[in-house]
Amino acid sequence: MSPSVRGWWTRRSLRTRITLVVGVVAVVALLALGRVAGGLLFSALVSSGDAALTDRAAEAARAVAAGTAVPGDVRVVDVAGAPVDGRGPGPVGPDAVRRLAAGEPVVAVGDPGPRRWVAVPVPAPDGSPRLVLASRDLDGVAALFADAARGLVVTALLGAVGVGAAAWVATRVALRPVDRMRAAAASLPPGERLPVPPARDELAALAVEINALLARRDDAVARLERFTSESAHELRSPIAALRAQADVAVAHPDRAGGEETWRSVAREAERLSALVADLLALARADAGERVPARSVDLVDAVGEALARLPDDTAIATTLWAPMPVAVAATPAEVAIVLDNVLANARRHAATVVHVSVVPAGRWVRLLVDDDGPGIAPEDRDRVFDRFTRLRPEAGDGSGLGLALVARLVAGRDGTTRATTSPDGGTRLVVRWPAA
Repeated sequence: MSPSVRGWWTRRSLRTRITLVVGVVAVVALLALGRVAGGLLFSALVSSGDAALTDRAAEAARAVAAGTAVPGDVRVVDVAGAPVDGRGPGPVGPDAVRRLAAGEPVVAVGDPGPRRWVAVPVPAPDGSPRLVLASRDLDGVAALFADAARGLVVTALLGAVGVGAAAWVATRVALRPVDRMRAAAASLPPGERLPVPPARDELAALAVEINALLARRDDAVARLERFTSESAHELRSPIAALRAQADVAVAHPDRAGGEETWRSVAREAERLSALVADLLALARADAGERVPARSVDLVDAVGEALARLPDDTAIATTLWAPMPVAVAATPAEVAIVLDNVLANARRHAATVVHVSVVPAGRWVRLLVDDDGPGIAPEDRDRVFDRFTRLRPEAGDGSGLGLALVARLVAGRDGTTRATTSPDGGTRLVVRWPAA
């Protein structure tokens, strides 16, 4: 199919395409059916004519055997095809005579037109073999079938038009509920759903899928609005602090303590940069942007993450890993997860943070325990929500770290949960698929 024809076809409505396809199929089917029926009818007529010719030839053969005169519409020849009835040259050639002698009817094209010949063998009174030939004209049959073929084509076209019209009406009736559903979906307000038809048919399945799509859309819009609102709220604080420090520095350029002012500006800028980086990482995770997983040595990654932690003599950190284990992720994802869970544990620990890497069949578990105040059972799921800070006074966290951890781990079919630590504080359990 050429591009222009394909483009024309795709621009047609579904109703038009169905009608055209049904019409073409109807024409082909009717013509094929007519051809088969015509062939059967022609065969029946020819067989009936051959039977009549055979009867006529058999009657003439009895006259030949008795030595009496034969009717004028039959011919008598010997087995070589030479006429023995004294009525002019032989009507058919030697090849046709051989086929007639074998009992096969023959069509011979002569001057008046095509004729159908049959033969009946008979011995002459002197004992020599003879063939009695009877024939009939096929012009009438050919004309009859030519008229029938023309009538068949006209009938097939008219039938196809009728079938196409019926298909147009039937398609219109069948698609009317779809049109109503489309109109209802176009005018559907947020939060509303399409009514599901009571019949368990394709329309009901379509309505269910559209409702599920609308639910996902509403959920995505709600999450986007909440994320935008919370992001604006969280960004306002460091920006306001930066502006206040800058205003003080501009208003009192010679005031003592300028170094402390710029140090504060640097801290707020670092906080703002970290917040923006977390927001971007979380947005990419929500969009499903991830590279193919590969094998990452989790024990080595934990060691590198511990080395990146700032020095804090008040908090001791330990690592227990009985053997090397690898997870199916990427080094960047593992680094982000480890930095956030370790920073969270250090922020709330009183004296110690214990890190354990435990292989568990097809999974690898990362356990991070602290001896801090812990998390109340009703808040253990909420800590993985965005911008959730149960104790803001415990540090300068943005409330995005654990949400980002949960999203990245879930993107690799893992799980993240919070429970009670044996040390009395919080235990964060991160479960990754093993590489």
